[in-house]
Amino acid sequence: MAPTGERVSLAQLCKVEERDEGSEIYREGNQRYVAIKYSVRGRDLGGAVGEAIKNVGAKVQLPRGYHIDWEGEYESERRADARLLIVVPLTILLIFIILYSMFRSFKWAILILVNVMLARIGGLLALVVTHTNFSVSSGVGFLALFGVSVQTGVIMLEYINQLRARGHTIEDSAVEGAVLRLRPIMMTMLVATLGLLPAAMSHGIGSDSQRPFAIVIVGGLVSDLAISIFLLPTLYVWMAGGHDVLPEVETEDG
Repeated sequence: MAPTGERVSLAQLCKVEERDEGSEIYREGNQRYVAIKYSVRGRDLGGAVGEAIKNVGAKVQLPRGYHIDWEGEYESERRADARLLIVVPLTILLIFIILYSMFRSFKWAILILVNVMLARIGGLLALVVTHTNFSVSSGVGFLALFGVSVQTGVIMLEYINQLRARGHTIEDSAVEGAVLRLRPIMMTMLVATLGLLPAAMSHGIGSDSQRPFAIVIVGGLVSDLAISIFLLPTLYVWMAGGHDVLPEVETEDG
């Protein structure tokens, strides 16, 4: 209202326009920012964000002084992936050192590592069959699978070497070792598989983090059972070649 009492419309004082803008102003590091949030369904987070980054970079031209940062779960996943790139090789190296100190042979240490690497096939197939995307949780599941695979490989290889130390031939030791070690290996597998099966089949709230972990381990253990019983003894016979020298400890036990 003017001093004279006359009513003044808002259009006489300013230009009024209706636009789509942010309702609040956010600041971080002495800079304004606008958060654009979205969720990913039906595909992996890293692939979806990677495609979004490519499309935005090709189609969006930002004014001078503006920039885009991709944060949230995507950034957390990138940090976790970077850690896994360090943890996985170190884990494999540590396993190899322990196996070599146990068997005193590069040959048998490599044989068990081959068994560990092949066990990943079952975990990958389980992810494909269940249409589950690879994530940090499933990556941690593969690390846990390494430990169980090493255990089953050591059980099988140790017993075969003991049979050879008692005077059995390579072929007979491999066959008898596969038959007699089937029960303890199967018991080890069933304990972990049955324990994680409910988590692998869950679809409730919060299952997105535990389900990939359980699926990888269950699928990997099933394949590792077949690999340990059938493929590992076969590889043992092939690598022994009839000229292998057994570790001194196992010869004394025999």
